[in-house]
Amino acid sequence: MSNSDSQKVLMAKIGAAHGIRGEVRVKPFGDDPLSFTDYGVLTTKDGKQSFEVEKARVQKTVVVTKFKEIRDRNQAEELNGVELYIDRDQLPEPEEDEFYYSDLNGLNVLDQNGETLGRIVAVQDFGAGDLLEIRPKRGKTFYIPFTREFVPEISLADGRVTVDLPEDYLSEGEPVSSEDAPDR
Repeated sequence: MSNSDSQKVLMAKIGAAHGIRGEVRVKPFGDDPLSFTDYGVLTTKDGKQSFEVEKARVQKTVVVTKFKEIRDRNQAEELNGVELYIDRDQLPEPEEDEFYYSDLNGLNVLDQNGETLGRIVAVQDFGAGDLLEIRPKRGKTFYIPFTREFVPEISLADGRVTVDLPEDYLSEGEPVSSEDAPDR
């Protein structure tokens, strides 16, 4: 596998310029707001632009960051919305029972009977803990809590997770047999 094929992991996203010296507000992803500063050079997804952190400080929900490549406010303003990635192989191997969110995307979701419910399209956190966003073959995406109770088994090797959902978890209101269900 050549280097260009290696998976990119989204670490942070550049927001608005901050002050006049080329600093930017960065929204980090992950539990540790400064973790994106640990990997030296960050790149855009296509790898065309790279950024090296000169200094960073946490300020409320963002990290005010000075990148070596950004000298003034004009350059900083042009970067608003740029997503910063590192190569997956720059990350340490996760501990047992730990996963990088990027490793979960695309996995098949099976219920306890081995029926496929859909695929994981994202891991979301709306403030009450992580949720797996699952896209079924038909219908709208749905969320399940990313907890051991709901997701007892994850097999990256087999490309699947097994979920254990309460009896009526997926029914919206009255159960409708599939023949009677309107096409949505």
